[in-house]
Amino acid sequence: MTQDSTEKPADKADDKTSASPDETTKPAEPKDDLVVTQHTLRIGRKELAYTATTGRVVLRDEVYEDGVFKGFKAKAEISMTSYVVDDGGPERPVTFAFNGGPGSSSVWLHLGLLGPRRIVMGDAGSLLPPPYGITDNLESLLAVSDLVFIDPVSTGYSRAVEGSKPEPFHGYQGDIESVGELIRTWTSRNKRWMSPKFLAGESYGTLRGAALVEHLQARHGMYVNGLILISSVLDLSSIDFENQRNDRAHALYLPTYAAIAHFHGKVARRSLKALLKEAEEYATRDYPWVLSRGDRLTSKERAAAVKKLASLTGLSEEYVDRADLRIEHWRFFGELLRDERRSAGRLDGRFSGPAASAIAEHMDADPSHDAIAGPYAAVFNHYVRDELGYENDLPYEQISRRVNPWSFKDFEGRPIDVTPKLERAMRQNPHLKVHVAYGGATPHFAAEDVLAHLQIPEELRANIEHAYYEAGHMMYVHEPSRLQQSKDLAAFVTRSSKR
Repeated sequence: MTQDSTEKPADKADDKTSASPDETTKPAEPKDDLVVTQHTLRIGRKELAYTATTGRVVLRDEVYEDGVFKGFKAKAEISMTSYVVDDGGPERPVTFAFNGGPGSSSVWLHLGLLGPRRIVMGDAGSLLPPPYGITDNLESLLAVSDLVFIDPVSTGYSRAVEGSKPEPFHGYQGDIESVGELIRTWTSRNKRWMSPKFLAGESYGTLRGAALVEHLQARHGMYVNGLILISSVLDLSSIDFENQRNDRAHALYLPTYAAIAHFHGKVARRSLKALLKEAEEYATRDYPWVLSRGDRLTSKERAAAVKKLASLTGLSEEYVDRADLRIEHWRFFGELLRDERRSAGRLDGRFSGPAASAIAEHMDADPSHDAIAGPYAAVFNHYVRDELGYENDLPYEQISRRVNPWSFKDFEGRPIDVTPKLERAMRQNPHLKVHVAYGGATPHFAAEDVLAHLQIPEELRANIEHAYYEAGHMMYVHEPSRLQQSKDLAAFVTRSSKR
C-alpha cells in the first residue's frame, strides 16, 4: 500500500458543469486514502524503527450478473492502522487485531494493549481527569510481531461506499467475509504470505476470530499460526439469559459474580483463590442439579441452595430466593452495591458508580464503560491526527449503534456457536495454536466450559493455552494485568512462529 498524498487538479474532464446528467449523479470512484509516517520505539537498549500506515482501504468484490463477470467493484472503505518494523523482513510475524461488539472499533486493543503507543487514564478508584495522556508502550507486541488493526464496516472510519447500504456487512457472514478480505488484501499487497500470521480478537471479536481462521483456510488457503482469544465467547448460548430459558448461563456466571463480590468486600473473609474454587465446584455439580429440579426441589434443598448462593455472590438470601435461584447478570450488577446506592461494572466489576435510582431493577449504565469511553475517544482522536497524520471529518465510531440489528440468519433455528468452525480449522491445520485470555463480561467459566467440549483429537488439546487475569473484560486496564498479558502474548507469538 502506498500513500496517495497528491491531489489531481481539476480540469475540463472533471468539471461537473460539462458532464452529462448521469455523470453528475454518479458517486466518485473511491480510492485508498492512506497516510504513511515513520516512528521509533525504544525498548530498553533497543530502538525499534517502524512505519505506521493509517487510513481507509477500498474493499472490492467480484460482481457477476447472470453468470457474466461485471468487474471488481468497490463495496466498502475499511479503516485500518498497520505498524511494520523497518528491518523486519517478509518472514516476520504479523498480527491482525480487532475488537468485538458487534459494533466496536479496534481502538481498545490498539491503544490499551498491543500498539506502540498506549493510553494513560488511571484505573478503578484512581481515574485521571481529562484530557488524559498517551505514552510509549514499552510492552507493545510490535517487539515481536508487526500489527494490523482493523475496524469492521460502520465502526471507526469504515463505511459502505457512497450510494450503497451497509446492512450486508452488519451480520455474522458479511462481517467475516469483509474482514477476511481486508486481511487477504493487506497480506498480498505487502508480500506477507510467507509471514507467520496471527489473529487477535476480543469479546465478539473472539467469535469472529474463530470463524475467520476457518474462513481464511477454506476460502483462501491462508493458514495461520495462532489465534488469540481475549475475553472469549464462542458459543452465545453459554451466556444467554434471555433468548432461551437457559439455566446454563446462571451456573457459568457464578464464579464471576463471586470474584466481583470478593473485590467489593461483600463475601465472608477468605482468599479469592479459595472463593473461586468453591464457586466453580458448586457451579459444576450441585448448582446445575438444583436448577434442573424446578418445583421438584424440596424446601430443605431450596433453603440450602439459597444460603449457598448468597454466601458466594454477596447478595442477600431474600434476593436470591425472590430471583428463584437464578441471578441474571445485569440485575446482579445493579443489586450487589444497592445498599451503597451504587452499581458495579459489567465490563469490569472492579469499577463502580452512582446508581440513577436505588430501586431500579437494572443499573442505568455500566460504570466501567463510562470510565474508559472518554479517555479512549480523546486519546485516539488526538493520536490519529497529531501523530499518524490522518485527517477525516467523519466521526470515529468507537462503538457504533448503526450495526443493529445484527444478523445471525446463518444460525436460524440453532444456537449461535462457532466452535465447529474452530474444530474444523484445528483439524485442518494441526499446527494452529490457540491462546485464551480470560476476562470479565464474557465469564471465564463459560469460556472454559465451551473449550472443554471442543470435538478435536486429544493431541490437539495441547495446542490450547490458558491465561487468567484479575481484572475484567479489558484486563489490560489494570496495570499489573497489562504487564503480565503483554509478556504472555509476546511469548505465545514467539513460540508459535517457530518452524
